[in-house]
Amino acid sequence: MALKFRGVDFIGFDALLSDDERLVRDTSRKFIEDNLIPIIEECNRAGRFPRELVKPMGELGFYGASLKGYGCAGMSNVEYGLVMQELERGDSGVRSFVSVQSALVMYPIYAFGSDEQKQAWLPAMQKGEKLGCFGLTEPDFGSNPSGMRTRARKIGKEYVLNGEKMWITSGSIADVAVIWAKVEDEDNKIRGFLVETDRPGFHAEDIHGKWSLRASVTSGLSMQDVHIPESNLLPKSGGLKSPLMCLNQARYGIAWGGIGAAMACYDCALQYAQLRKQFHDKPIASHQLVQEKLTWMINEITKGQLLVLQVGRLKDQDKAGAQHISMAKRNNVWMALECARMGRDVLGANGVADEYPLMRHMMNLESVKTYEGTHDIHTLIIGQSVTGIDAF
Repeated sequence: MALKFRGVDFIGFDALLSDDERLVRDTSRKFIEDNLIPIIEECNRAGRFPRELVKPMGELGFYGASLKGYGCAGMSNVEYGLVMQELERGDSGVRSFVSVQSALVMYPIYAFGSDEQKQAWLPAMQKGEKLGCFGLTEPDFGSNPSGMRTRARKIGKEYVLNGEKMWITSGSIADVAVIWAKVEDEDNKIRGFLVETDRPGFHAEDIHGKWSLRASVTSGLSMQDVHIPESNLLPKSGGLKSPLMCLNQARYGIAWGGIGAAMACYDCALQYAQLRKQFHDKPIASHQLVQEKLTWMINEITKGQLLVLQVGRLKDQDKAGAQHISMAKRNNVWMALECARMGRDVLGANGVADEYPLMRHMMNLESVKTYEGTHDIHTLIIGQSVTGIDAF
């Protein structure tokens, strides 16, 4: 039973968007419908990243979409968010790839890099000709990145890096890794480095056996005496604040992405309930318990839309704080996961078949709920903001 996405707008949300914002959303939606939806279940089943979409997404300006110059689209934060929404409506793994390329690789080069580094990497990355990954999380340090063990030692006009990173999106397909390390010569201050992945001593190995984000490449990185020139240091990076600024960019996109995944699950469940007949040849949408689930889903999606739109408006005014982005990421990913579970329930046994997207979204969202700050970590960020007391 092929169910084509019909859009989700209960309260006239589209009227809150400008013509340009709707154009970006509709263009992204058409690309996803025409190019990703027809292949995503096969990719998920095979554990295959759809690399054939990398260049076309670059042509549409998806990479570094909110950055100015260097061939980037210069979108507003709301427009960028709508791109993320549509990408994740297709698949969280594909949105993760674009998020990493944009928010975790291009953004730190843009924000902390030298003019030479920007010119060398950003135009090619915007086109999808060069790919990147972001190395912060380590095997023993996820929610506590300040405990990282990766070290950089200055020797002459070089840095020598040693350490490991884990759960790195695009690690084995990247041309460059943004690696965060403690610099021994600077009292273990955290700095960012650009590490070309073909340097001796750098190794990436994919993580297999994932039940989640199967259409995304996830890797472990190891660095054993990797020599890079001092010009590969991101000169404006310094302290844990720098990688956290990058994570805020990614978390913002994820907050919009959660809306997209929830929309996909809700619309599928609604259409199915209107078509599926049980008990006296009546559609199951006529039953109270099914209507209660659908009502919960559209209610929470609508609140999530308004939340992330306001955060996007604040971000465009440079007024969005980390706590605002944490609230949007925390709420919208939790909401999307609940929508996936409820939608799967509406479909009954059919909900576990990949003829429908619900089980794939559910498994993907289990990871999205954990990465870029777990649900609990975002709880504490908001708690610190409202109480003034750090509970970490």
